[in-house]
Amino acid sequence: MTEAIITLDHVVREFRAKNGSATKRAAIRAVNDVSLTINRGDVFGIIGYSGAGKSTLVRMINALERPTSGRVTVLDKDITGMSESALRPIRQSIGMIFQQFNLFSTKTVAQNVAYPLQLDHWRKDYQQRRVKELLDFVGLRDHARSYPSQLSGGQKQRVGIARALATNPKILLADEATSALDPETTAEVLSLLKRVNERFGITIVLITHQMSVVQQIANRIAVMSAGRVVEQGEAYDVFAAPQAAVTRRFIATALSGVPDERRVAQLHAQWPGPMFTVLIRQRAVSSGADRPAVAASGQNISELISRYDIHSNLLWGGIDTVGGSAIGAMTYELDAGQPDTDAFLRELHAHSDVVEFGTAERPVDYRRAMADIGIFDGADDEPGTGNDEAGRTFDDKTDGETGDKTDEVVGRETADSARSKPDAMDSATTQGRDAR
Repeated sequence: MTEAIITLDHVVREFRAKNGSATKRAAIRAVNDVSLTINRGDVFGIIGYSGAGKSTLVRMINALERPTSGRVTVLDKDITGMSESALRPIRQSIGMIFQQFNLFSTKTVAQNVAYPLQLDHWRKDYQQRRVKELLDFVGLRDHARSYPSQLSGGQKQRVGIARALATNPKILLADEATSALDPETTAEVLSLLKRVNERFGITIVLITHQMSVVQQIANRIAVMSAGRVVEQGEAYDVFAAPQAAVTRRFIATALSGVPDERRVAQLHAQWPGPMFTVLIRQRAVSSGADRPAVAASGQNISELISRYDIHSNLLWGGIDTVGGSAIGAMTYELDAGQPDTDAFLRELHAHSDVVEFGTAERPVDYRRAMADIGIFDGADDEPGTGNDEAGRTFDDKTDGETGDKTDEVVGRETADSARSKPDAMDSATTQGRDAR
């Protein structure tokens, strides 16, 4: 049975535009009527282009931003109008990791991880034991005496994760935590976050503009555009049956197998016969409030090729795993002039989503072919920019009146969240709490 740990109910966050007099500044909605429920134990991915409102949204979870209207509930407490002193116990249960790591350059790795424990007045020997356990967990035991300048980007982020875990939070907010890392290091950090979720049961809210990030570890996803959540659901359902155009654009950057327009042209130059791509969905998508049921796809293609005795060439493809099920695409070329080609394609279309690209002599327009199965149908808003209802633009990293909020976020998170009281995750944690 699922249990909500974070609920956002019709949340709106408005800023005032910088231009014009103070009394005439127009209100800009960075977050526009968003409702989300994040369950205990989720790895919940919030994805959107820059300016979509995702960072503003996540800062409302620990009340670094206050909603203009709507309600935010965290750990069964309505924090919408809470005072700073009343918020402290809530923030003590929320850890945060950042894109730029935010480590103390003059402290060693061990001292950075110990910092929240020092704020919480742990005994020195229990601090040392706890730091050792965390550095073992993130694989940095041999770097305890190193300084941040001596570490790679991935190692710095692992220090940030260890520090965020020091006092055993119930929620971990990761704001673009892998954006500054190369793909291989990103995969390592995501694997570590997955272990954090599975071993300790910590709920992770992952903010990113990279669909491949949420594909790897998220079990549920929300897609934001222009301050609104345009789509949400189980990770597999969103990948297998995207409804919004912005979601389809994101998925096109993450999933293997679907050839782009240039690749199709190259394949036509090398293979003259009829060419098609079949989408692979290992299981069907059940219907929901905002999502129609979608059947599995591509599950019988090998059987059809054998039954119709079709001579084919596998040209391109790839399969990814999302939510434990396969999603991808495979592209084939058929030998020209086979008598059962039309019957084969008709039956394949009946049970699968198929994109036909025509032949080398008579190619099908790429955009039209992709639009036939809803993969490519144009843009709904410009990537990289958020828009309010009046068409004004904003950047969700800034406040229209007060400017950049980054320093405020870092400072308050360090002062409040780092003071978290530890729970009994292990013996050192329990003893450290009792010894204070």
